[in-house]
Amino acid sequence: MSHFRPILAAHDVTEQQWRVIRVLYEGGKLDATELADKASILAPSLTRMIRLLEERGFITKHKDEADGRRVLLQITPAGEAIVTEVMPESLKVYADIDARFGVQRVEQLLDMLEELASLRLENGSVGEE
Repeated sequence: MSHFRPILAAHDVTEQQWRVIRVLYEGGKLDATELADKASILAPSLTRMIRLLEERGFITKHKDEADGRRVLLQITPAGEAIVTEVMPESLKVYADIDARFGVQRVEQLLDMLEELASLRLENGSVGEE
């Protein structure tokens, strides 16, 4: 993330805010539980972040027409604008990492990280082996 922090800071967006905005950009309308899972953010942190991103005009909340108890979150045009501003710079960083580390090694690393993240052990913690 050290490569991406300056880019995000230049746009006054934190890493977690970026993950939320990007997940909504890619995923459309999502409820908070889905969003927290896809953005890898704990629910209490997401609750505060939703309020802030809504105040900044990056996301909106809507009641689900099929289930009035469910609230859906959606990116706004202002949120989409942040993504379109940040993505070219972000893609340059990814291209540099691929060039310096190797595409195959990056893919292997991402596969291993995904496998690690998917481990579901008792009590949500990694056990001693």
